[in-house]
Amino acid sequence: MSLPDFETLYGRPAAIASEAHGRVNLIGEHTDYNGGLVLPTLVPHKTVVALAPRGDDRVRVWSAGFSDETGPMEYRLGDETRGRGWLDYVQGVTWVLARLGHTICGADLRLTSTVPAGAGLASSAALEVAVLRAWRAACGLPIDDVALALAGQRVEREFVGAPVGIMDQLVASCGRPGEALRIDTRTLATEAVPIPPDAALLVIDSGQRHGHAGGEYRTRRDECERAAARLGVSLLCDVAAGEVSRIDALPPPLDRRARHVVTESARVVEMVRALRADDLERAGALFAASHASMRDDFDVSTPEIDALVAAAAADPDVFGARLTGGGFGGAIVALARRGREAGASRRIAAAYYARTGREATVLWGKTRTDPILPANRD
Repeated sequence: MSLPDFETLYGRPAAIASEAHGRVNLIGEHTDYNGGLVLPTLVPHKTVVALAPRGDDRVRVWSAGFSDETGPMEYRLGDETRGRGWLDYVQGVTWVLARLGHTICGADLRLTSTVPAGAGLASSAALEVAVLRAWRAACGLPIDDVALALAGQRVEREFVGAPVGIMDQLVASCGRPGEALRIDTRTLATEAVPIPPDAALLVIDSGQRHGHAGGEYRTRRDECERAAARLGVSLLCDVAAGEVSRIDALPPPLDRRARHVVTESARVVEMVRALRADDLERAGALFAASHASMRDDFDVSTPEIDALVAAAAADPDVFGARLTGGGFGGAIVALARRGREAGASRRIAAAYYARTGREATVLWGKTRTDPILPANRD
């Protein structure tokens, strides 16, 4: 069934078009809200927003995959109400812009996205940044790309209620396709890091959904804050990687949580060096070490994710693989040989199915512009 276009929905053409990509984090997991380093890169999948300003304070929003035959959902500026599902991410944008002192117009919006929700590819950040870009263009808002990312983070933290770090919004706003973005989450300093020409990235969805607004993700954040308080620092990444004895003295599980965060931030530094040196063997080993730390110290992996990582790591054309995203399901990222990624993706998906009976979905693997396709079990 074809999707309704903007004029069909609203009886007039859109005036603004904007977009933002999802991301895969190469390494540096659960370090962003601890003041550490991260190394994400953009994926081809993106959220697209079409917007037409209104002369009143009404906001009407239609979203592919969420809206039904009843048509767009609606609210009024200044009357944003939490608890309306996917609409909260749009309501949160206007709510935050008002609190930042910006005056915006009402608008009609049409949203489409190829970023899969719950797969660990930052679908919510892509939505927030795309919607913020649309209103910035429509109203001439004086917001630079870093400030826009911070506004997107506030949407999730203060309106949606998900205690996320800044990584997702910052790479969605400031990243460029074909490069990784090293981010110091304390200073917000960024550095572009080229992906080696002989490397291909695979992103494969395990089929397990996850979410950030509560549950174990929030528990891990609380544990990190408790560990930092016991160590006498404001953020865990204030602890040097060599201070193992201080970390080991913490009670469980705080010792393991702190050890993951501190060593993971150090692995980002090593990964940047490996990528700049085109040392894919070293980069793959860092992937493996990161996954082991997330599994054993941070406890955010699952048996299904471990099976998918093991299937990838065993493939002859893969240098290393790891869970990517917040954990408790979602996707893995693997570093493979350029030109061999299609075969590797098929073999990994088949091995995963043999181990778990679950269908994997190759989100990115055959080329850098793959659509979302079910993995082949053959």
